[in-house]
Formats: sequence, C-alpha cells, structure tokens
Amino acid sequence: MIHYDLRCGAGHEFDGWFKDSAAFATQAKAGFVECPACGSTEVVKQLMAPAIPKKGRGKPAALPAPAPAPAAAEAPPSQVAAAGPVPAQLVALLQKVRAEVEKSCDYVGKEFAEEARRIHRGESDRVGIYGEASPADAEALRDEGIEVARIPWVPRAD
Repeated sequence: MIHYDLRCGAGHEFDGWFKDSAAFATQAKAGFVECPACGSTEVVKQLMAPAIPKKGRGKPAALPAPAPAPAAAEAPPSQVAAAGPVPAQLVALLQKVRAEVEKSCDYVGKEFAEEARRIHRGESDRVGIYGEASPADAEALRDEGIEVARIPWVPRAD
C-alpha cells in the first residue's frame, strides 16, 4: 500500500491509500478519487518527502504528534461523536449519503420495521426504504434474516 497526500482543484487537501501508483492513476482517471470536502474528482498527488531512514538508523524519526482536536463543546451537538467532534470531511460525506438515500429510497417513518418485514415476505414491492427503528427492532429484523443498516443522520447540506 502507498499513501499519497492529495489536493483537489478547489485546493482542499486530503490523503488516500492505494495499492500502487498505477492504482491511483487508474482510479483518478475514472473519476473514483473524490475530494471529501467538495466532491471534486479533479484530484492530483502533492509533492511528498519520502520516509527513508539514514544509514545506521533503524526506523525514520516519528512524526510530531498532531495538534489536539478542538473540544467537543465547540461542535454542534448533532456533529459530536463519542470520541469528539466529527471532522468536516466526514460530515460532508455523510450529507452525501443522506441526500442519496432520500433521493433513492422511500421514507416510511416509524413503520420501518413492519414495512421491512412486508417487503421481506413479498407483501410489498421490493424498494429501498428508510425510517426510524429502535435498536431492539433493528436487532429483531437481523435475527429474521432481514438486512438493515444504521446510518448517522446529519443535517442536510445547504
């Protein structure tokens, strides 16, 4: 695996891991490498310094520790994870997931568990649905062999 520092056409910097340089080139050319901040597929590798140990030394010197993340109180409550605030890039990605779910699936609200069962039994059309279910309902659906997934629901992007 190879790690690259990347930059999109809008100037956002992020990183990515690839099997090799050819894998990056193939994925970037196909538009599969996307900026997590703005969604641009115009992505290039940045100049990077290799981590080569000096002769007689084992491993390269450790990188300095990253600056501590801002306190959870600085982020809106809907964007605070158990370990601290959710990075803006992750929020942007989750907003894209939400938009795609809302565009492609039917909202069934609190009737999610029952509608999932009806679809599973063939009593309703096989369509994508989303809605609310308690953790116990979701577990019961899984026990019945019905695939369900929980997605962190962040506020819509403006």
